[in-house]
Amino acid sequence: MSFPLFLALKYLKPKRSMASVVTILAIIGVLKGVAILIVARAIMTGFGIVWHEKILAFKPHITLSASAQFTGSRILSDEDGLTKKIGAIPGVIAASPAIETRVLAEYRQNILAPIVIGLAPATATNMVPFKTDEFRGEFDLEGDSVLVGAAFADLLGIRVGSKILVYSPLNIINKDEIYFPEELLVTGIFETGQTTQFDSDFILVSLPLARDLVGLEDGVYSLHIKTENPRDEKQFDQVCTRIFNAVGYVEYNLETWREVDRELFNALAVEKNLVSLLLGVITIVAIFCVTITLIVTTVQKTHEIGLLKALGFPAWKILLTFVFYSLIQCVIGMALGIATAFLILCNLKPILEFLRRFDIEAFPAGVYGLDKLPWSITAYEIFMIILLVLICCTAFATLFAWLAARLDPVTALRKE
Repeated sequence: MSFPLFLALKYLKPKRSMASVVTILAIIGVLKGVAILIVARAIMTGFGIVWHEKILAFKPHITLSASAQFTGSRILSDEDGLTKKIGAIPGVIAASPAIETRVLAEYRQNILAPIVIGLAPATATNMVPFKTDEFRGEFDLEGDSVLVGAAFADLLGIRVGSKILVYSPLNIINKDEIYFPEELLVTGIFETGQTTQFDSDFILVSLPLARDLVGLEDGVYSLHIKTENPRDEKQFDQVCTRIFNAVGYVEYNLETWREVDRELFNALAVEKNLVSLLLGVITIVAIFCVTITLIVTTVQKTHEIGLLKALGFPAWKILLTFVFYSLIQCVIGMALGIATAFLILCNLKPILEFLRRFDIEAFPAGVYGLDKLPWSITAYEIFMIILLVLICCTAFATLFAWLAARLDPVTALRKE
């Protein structure tokens, strides 16, 4: 063991003095800063992953539509040929012709204005693969069947087997003609967990029924495409390029999920970075506590520093001693902070239940549309947090250790 490290450990040895109390408080400060930063990033990352999964499970990864500037129409006429062509592209797992339009839905004089999504019944299960615990009733889009979201059903008081009236938007567009509403049978109720966005705003019907609602005899508005790994940017971009090469760059517009939900995911990223920045500042403040212990120890050990320098002890070794002294505190605080963070993350449910006993609702499930608080942390994020603490600690420690190493031995020995 080198002498600077030995001396640093000697200074850290618990004693019945104020310096030991300050050292313990400094370690606790680093512990709290690191633990809070890890927990916050883990929860924000968890929210991002869950929302990605839910959105990508329900919505198409790629939407292909006709270029009105080139074709003069937004209607895709050869939807069956395009579906087969795109379905054969490597990386595409499902493709379905689709029609989307805003309608009015009525049940017992209660009215909502959802978006109808018309899908081909044969491919619908591949486009929206609901899990058993997310679905009530039967996944049936044949005839006049309709699938509605759980929030939509709750707002109108709908159950499986209820019949709703759906009014076509053509009543507004063509004022000289009257279009009677379609009476649809609710065969299933789905639950995506995204209450405000999906469970109340979208209903699913068959493609022929959607054509009747928008007044089309044939053709569709777009093709909905699902890919194997939409979150892998490189692979996803390759699939987009293959689709464009297969159908043509000019005749069609291609819109990806990243463009459609850009605002949501950008907001999540900004919020995550902002929270990390604020908590990072708190962690740096905690590191100042370690610096304070260094200053206290330097004042207490002034005579020893003077004696060591008088005996020919190099200044760089004195500097290294106090750098070690600070780094050891930081490392202990970081290790305990990481352990504390994982202890909190692994026990989020009982912690939230405990807080509810005091009427503290830390995670309102109705607001977020999730049944539990998600979290996820990567080794890279932990490494970056450790690197931040070590860099700040080393910088502050080196500054004040350098001041200690510059002490004049005669002046230091004379001080009382």
